Amino acid sequence: MILTLEHYTKSYGEKKLFDDVNLAIDAGDRIGIVGVNGTGKSTFLSAVAGRTPVDDGSRVEMRGLRIEVLAQDKSFAPENTVLMEVFRGTSPLMRALRDYELALKDVEDAPEDARVQQTLARCSEAIDAAGGWQLESEAKTVLTQLGIQDFAAPVGTLSGGEQKRLALATALVQPCDLLLLDEPTNHLDSETIAWLETYLAGRKGALLLVTHDRYFLDHVATKILELDKGKSYTYTGNYSAFLAQKAARIEREQASEAKRQNFLRNELKWLRRGAQARSTKQKARIERYEQVKAQTPDLDRSTVEIGLAGSRLGRTVIELDHVHYEVGGETIVQDFTYTVLRHDRVAILGRNGTGKTTLLNLIAGRLAPTRGTVTIGQTVKIGYFTQKAALLDERLRAIEYIQEAARTITLADGTTISASQLMERFLFPGNLQWTPIARLSGGEKRRLYLLRILMESPNVLLLDEPTNDLDLETMAVLESFIDDFNGAIIFVSHDRFFVDRLADKCFVYEQGGVLRLYPGGYTYYKEKAAEEQAAREAAEAASAKPAAKAPTAAPAPKAETETVRPKKLTFKEQKEYAEIEDVIASKEGELRATELLMQQNAADYSKLAELSKEQQRLQAELDHLMERWAYLEDIVEKEN
Repeated sequence: MILTLEHYTKSYGEKKLFDDVNLAIDAGDRIGIVGVNGTGKSTFLSAVAGRTPVDDGSRVEMRGLRIEVLAQDKSFAPENTVLMEVFRGTSPLMRALRDYELALKDVEDAPEDARVQQTLARCSEAIDAAGGWQLESEAKTVLTQLGIQDFAAPVGTLSGGEQKRLALATALVQPCDLLLLDEPTNHLDSETIAWLETYLAGRKGALLLVTHDRYFLDHVATKILELDKGKSYTYTGNYSAFLAQKAARIEREQASEAKRQNFLRNELKWLRRGAQARSTKQKARIERYEQVKAQTPDLDRSTVEIGLAGSRLGRTVIELDHVHYEVGGETIVQDFTYTVLRHDRVAILGRNGTGKTTLLNLIAGRLAPTRGTVTIGQTVKIGYFTQKAALLDERLRAIEYIQEAARTITLADGTTISASQLMERFLFPGNLQWTPIARLSGGEKRRLYLLRILMESPNVLLLDEPTNDLDLETMAVLESFIDDFNGAIIFVSHDRFFVDRLADKCFVYEQGGVLRLYPGGYTYYKEKAAEEQAAREAAEAASAKPAAKAPTAAPAPKAETETVRPKKLTFKEQKEYAEIEDVIASKEGELRATELLMQQNAADYSKLAELSKEQQRLQAELDHLMERWAYLEDIVEKEN
């Protein structure tokens, strides 16, 4: 055990973020923290790091525990080079690596200076003695994987996204026993996120992270810590296992509440019959009634509901005709033609820096193409959810910001509700509605900005990284809203689950600003791209050398005698063997579909409980089929 937290509690004013949290962290644990925005996930991470004091609680940590933190607000010295910042640390090895980078820079400025050469030699010896060259090599590998190629570049010359990735590299490279990551997948493209999953899975040491990327949690986490309404719950397994276990917990809580209510009803009848507290037993029974009555379990499972009516969309939506866009001689979009359909669900995919946001800006009419035309229909009303929220007037209260757009809104079923009622459905209870925007968390501000856009009743939604800083419950209901949205949606996202869940087609950036269309979501695109790559490699291999004539196989010698006759398949087993692989594939498909539904219904706990039981049934059936297949396969192999 490297760290044990007991009874950790933290409040801000009247708002209790988390209460009585207990957590034990082992050396190999990879723990994901989940919870609705505003529940204190980042604050808890900061408290674990010792940067934020708690109101109550204690901790026991192993001697010499080294903790490294990736915070959302990491700052750098702008004059330092990339490698100097990566090697910022207090250990002798980190100091030697940092001094070595400084000495290299001095050598470039004064190559003949003997003192500089001596400093360089001394640093090299220190790194040799500590075996630090491997760490330097790893640092450069991590930086390259994160898209930072110029290790000598001053940090002040990096873009905002590059500085975020540099912060991640710095946290990954520092030797530590416990690594704390706050939203590590933000500002990373899908390929880099996949690399980070593999890197963290193979990394030694414990990991505690906050992320809203469900595939990432599934592939990395071995435990889940949920912060829910001030309380905490720990689950063993990844995100999918957490959903099943949480559904079971909610079911137990509801059953316990039903028993409590039944007990109170029976005791109330007894009291109404005129029971007097004359005997010790009667007095104890009345006290017990009062104690149970005083218990107020919070079983409210409010979810975000944003089924808005939207405005009418005409025949012409948005048409892009041979659109070309370039900046400084670099082509960002090349000869792109596409007609947006009324109910499109289109994802735009590509590595960081390829121009995905630029394409959204062209579609929105915020940028004019270098060549070609963009035609926006007269009835189109665009709602554009950008990566950087519009500058919010933080002096306003949350409800005042929403009421600037509209005081009432019409829902998809035709009913009209007030801005306040809609905010409650969007997880802004009454007290939070009147909170100044300056006091909201980053995720709450992001959710408020999204709600403001939806309040304006758009019929075309453009979403640029909509899942950044949104909690998992909000994202699940946003996905449900998109299912029911009566208009077109075009979005940029590196969240692979989000793309798989929503997109019916993907435009993928290729070299030179070319956009290629793939039907389906992210997984289909990757499978298709892998097939095409394999076909290209096979064609290149075939053209590189002439086809060799296959040698004629010599006939196998006939056995003179057979002392043991192996078991053969019966006619019924032959039929079963011929069909069983298709049956297994079908059952695996049912299981995958059920697991996907579990993730889609993360906020519907009764549905989640049903799906969890179905998942267990399908898994048991699949295990039985696999055992049966292995038995039949063994007989076939012996026959041959």
